[in-house]
Amino acid sequence: MQPRQHIRHAIRDARRRLSPEQQTLAAEAVTKRFIALADVEQATNVALYLSFDGELDTTPVIEACWRANKNVYLPVIHPFSRGHLLFLHYTPTTPMRINGYGIAEPQLDIRTLIPSRKLDVIATPLVAFDAKGQRLGMGGGYYDRTLGLCAPDAVAVGLAHDCQQWPALPTEQWDVPLPHILTPSQHWQWPTRISRPKP
Repeated sequence: MQPRQHIRHAIRDARRRLSPEQQTLAAEAVTKRFIALADVEQATNVALYLSFDGELDTTPVIEACWRANKNVYLPVIHPFSRGHLLFLHYTPTTPMRINGYGIAEPQLDIRTLIPSRKLDVIATPLVAFDAKGQRLGMGGGYYDRTLGLCAPDAVAVGLAHDCQQWPALPTEQWDVPLPHILTPSQHWQWPTRISRPKP
């Protein structure tokens, strides 16, 4: 098993072992940290995602953003451009569908689409992270590409359980480190904005 696959397997297994109570408490703690971020307070357009496979539950984060009158957007797998995401406006009444990964996403409607460069904050799913702000995703590169298309002053925020920290992740030149990672117990922060992958 390759190092990245080994890490993914170990962390995903640890996430799945969390009890419903642990998941609930973790989501509440991270929601408080997220909504208190100065970048989130100042934001108009916030990209979030629906949790899957033991990820930290983002439902409370989404609901807190709605209460704060933020425009919430969810990712949709691009139907024509492989490996890319679109972001569609999400409300409690948005029609949803299940994508090829088994994850709920808004039904494609170009009237609700926002260009990535207009997103102020991008909450980023991850499988693992390390103390340098590196994230390990599922391997599709969707968010690395997305962050490369965002405005230079946009802010990426990783959301994770404490058990998802890894001592040191293997990295490639296209990996995009994050300026913020929030866990139930800590706000990890590094002096960087969104980094762009090298061509």
